[in-house]
Amino acid sequence: MTRTGTGTVPHATLRIGPVTLRNRIVFPAHLTNFSVDGSVTDRHIAYYEARARGGAAMIVTEEHTVHPSDRPYEKLIRGWDPDVVTGYRRLTDAVHRHGTRILAQLNHNGAQGTSMYTGWPLWAPSPEPDPLFREVPRVVGESEIAELVAGYADVARRCADGGFDGVEIQCSQASILRAFLARATNRRTDHYGGDLAGRARLLLEVVAAVRRVLGGDRVVGVRLTGHDGTDGGVGIDDAVQVARMLEASGDVDYLNTSVGVATETLHLVEAPMSTPHGYSLFVPDAIRAAVSLPVVGVGRFTRPEQVGAALSDGVCDLVGAVRAQIADPDFANRVLSGRGDEIRPCIGCNQECIGRVGLNRPISCAVNPHAGHESDGPAAIAAPQRVVVVGGGPAGLQAAATAATHGHSVVLLERNRHTGGQIREAAVAPHRAELLGAVTHLDAECHRRGVEFRMGAAVDVRMLRALAPDVVIVATGARPRRPAWAGSSARVSDVRDVLTGRATPSGRVLVADDLGFHQATSVAELLADRGCAVTVCTPGMVVGQDLGPTLELDGWLRRAHDKRIGRVTGVAVGGVVDLPDGTEVALVHHATGERTTLTVDAVVVAAHQEPVDELWHELSECGTRVIRVGDAVTPRRLHAAVLEGDRAAREL
Repeated sequence: MTRTGTGTVPHATLRIGPVTLRNRIVFPAHLTNFSVDGSVTDRHIAYYEARARGGAAMIVTEEHTVHPSDRPYEKLIRGWDPDVVTGYRRLTDAVHRHGTRILAQLNHNGAQGTSMYTGWPLWAPSPEPDPLFREVPRVVGESEIAELVAGYADVARRCADGGFDGVEIQCSQASILRAFLARATNRRTDHYGGDLAGRARLLLEVVAAVRRVLGGDRVVGVRLTGHDGTDGGVGIDDAVQVARMLEASGDVDYLNTSVGVATETLHLVEAPMSTPHGYSLFVPDAIRAAVSLPVVGVGRFTRPEQVGAALSDGVCDLVGAVRAQIADPDFANRVLSGRGDEIRPCIGCNQECIGRVGLNRPISCAVNPHAGHESDGPAAIAAPQRVVVVGGGPAGLQAAATAATHGHSVVLLERNRHTGGQIREAAVAPHRAELLGAVTHLDAECHRRGVEFRMGAAVDVRMLRALAPDVVIVATGARPRRPAWAGSSARVSDVRDVLTGRATPSGRVLVADDLGFHQATSVAELLADRGCAVTVCTPGMVVGQDLGPTLELDGWLRRAHDKRIGRVTGVAVGGVVDLPDGTEVALVHHATGERTTLTVDAVVVAAHQEPVDELWHELSECGTRVIRVGDAVTPRRLHAAVLEGDRAAREL
């Protein structure tokens, strides 16, 4: 069958099995790391309820493991434990209060896990180790397969008892069911292997078992991968055929989609800023053309026009937006009511969502200081005060916006013509433009809240005294700190000088990376795009090592290869000597102490900064009530600035 675009709009209702969804926006499953001892917590409840209150039609919670053999990470909801039902009921009641449907995702991660927590071998269709976890799994036999099927059914029944509207069975980025589907991980010769029908047998048995226990009054969905990006993995043709099998079974009410594998190709699952919006929509488009079941599409939806286009073009029936609703819990309501200009945009940085969860920490958000902290409750509202904020970077803008929201009279002083601070500078680099949304949103929010802006202000103590504030929030940022080895060389500049145009290196350029993050890698790309012959050196084992947790490293390495950016690792710069035909740079290898030299035309440094805190010291000494936030305290990343700006204003 073939379905074409129908002009569907985001606020249209949709029937899925026994339930009707109030609109077309879904909050799909993702890890939160909120679970304690395998149970649902207050943090879960407040987090999901905030997105229900914000207008999401359907929420699919993070995975609930269906068997004790599966524990790939510490803070996993143990669906097989009967004690979870009490937490389930509290969660579903909270979400249902807002007219939102809620499903639980059921899963077993198979070989995409670790035996560290259980002390038991991993389970898998064949003894193929996952490239990330590198454990050879135990091949499941008929008895273990029967346990798995029974486990899915048992947890589904428990979810129904806990008030869930249904379940979604994961057969996508981290699932033993997906491993059975893929030729590379299923080399069996029994009736669970061989051709696609054999490899799909377990999935169909699980779906049938779940439907038997839930009956017709609960939703059953399946999340399918359409392109896992691995050799011998699941491709779009396989996904379409499996989708047809699932529809033919009569046991499935909708299909969700995904791309990538949560270990080997995780950068496809949770694509970073450098990945185009809608990058994975070819999957729901192909599946929707083959089946009549409702299909959920995902793929970095952050703006109302992206949601509307996917629906009206008939690419999908529902839009799944995770990070957009982490950044702004009211995303759905704002899309539906035409208030897209008020959306706090996800910028795709992956720093506090994917990056933080990958470090075994609870989920948060670089641009939303309350994400993951919804259960903390509202701050006490102080009597209105006159607040002066010095500095219009992310810390100052967030402080001003929050203070104005809480009823304070706010004046923001900024020395430049534009707000944004270092974020505005960084957004100039290739693939970093979306960073700007973090500060343009805050700037607009400040204007909506009545913050008075004074741009081009040369701020000193005398000016502040004339304003007679009750409190001054100092958000004056940080400045580059020239490394000692640079001496007086005029051929050494900072990455910020390049981004702002104060320095224009040409020819052979060495970028010295002491930070391991975007500062060096993005400027290296910028210079390569301008025609420079660029080499990046670092004391780390890999250039841009901190891009790994945020899933940017794969993409950067590919682009660096294409742009012929050289890389030298494990070295520190020992000194520079300016010569008539260039600058000789001494590089010292950490492990051996061996010294080598490299002759270049310019050196660009990504090094630690120092706080601009002179005003804070002056105000502190004269008795003014003053609070420092962001890099004015000590240089860090965006999230720290946003969090501290918000906290300072909430605690006035």
